[in-house]
Amino acid sequence: MKIFHILLPLIVFLMAVCPAPAMGEEFEPDFESVVFVPKGQWVTGVSVSYSQSHQNNYQFLVLEGINSDSYSFKVSPMVMYVFKNDMGIGGKFGYNRNLTKLESADIVLDSETNYNVDHLYRLAHNYYGMAIMRNYFSLGKSKRFGIFTELQFEMGGGQAKLMTGTGEELSGNFEENYNIGIGVAPGMSIFLNNFAALEVNVGVLGFEYNHTNTLTDQIYVAHRKTKTANFRVNLFSITFGVSFYL
Repeated sequence: MKIFHILLPLIVFLMAVCPAPAMGEEFEPDFESVVFVPKGQWVTGVSVSYSQSHQNNYQFLVLEGINSDSYSFKVSPMVMYVFKNDMGIGGKFGYNRNLTKLESADIVLDSETNYNVDHLYRLAHNYYGMAIMRNYFSLGKSKRFGIFTELQFEMGGGQAKLMTGTGEELSGNFEENYNIGIGVAPGMSIFLNNFAALEVNVGVLGFEYNHTNTLTDQIYVAHRKTKTANFRVNLFSITFGVSFYL
């Protein structure tokens, strides 16, 4: 009872100072808006990746005796203009080159079934242009950590050549491909200072159309068309880069 007598005057005081909203009055919470990237800034940056591998008598699942060399290189510069607070529009250009040399490998399914693959050479390079639109959001009231959603419209193409065998058994394919795609790639920006930020993003949603023309041994011609829709996180589309805000 003593606690009740102490709290009762406090409750009456709070009700007098902070009266309840009138009947029919809509309650609107007061959220403080934090601008992460202000209007009028130019954003430029680049992401670069390179990987190289060498296998000597390597084994993986049903693959045995793998002897190969490969590398992959990708570069993608970007430029964007922030036309409204936390909203920007711009473009990207990308180039990707892959080389694989497989000297030998055995596909062993069981003790009596195995296949041999040797003298395989593949070189491919692809390029694309992409229009992008970004919407930034700060994490809480922080101006150093933020996330963004990036809408992408991509057009590109490339070439590849594949050769197998040696001597009279040498066979080769030449490919040309063209593709159109649209997707969404969320990401995160971490500002190192007022002008530079590290970025990482990953594709989670996209539609893509691809058309490939193949010429085999300068005689046989083939065409392939594919349409894909992706509604899951694509770990192979994760990119890291650095951006500068001017």
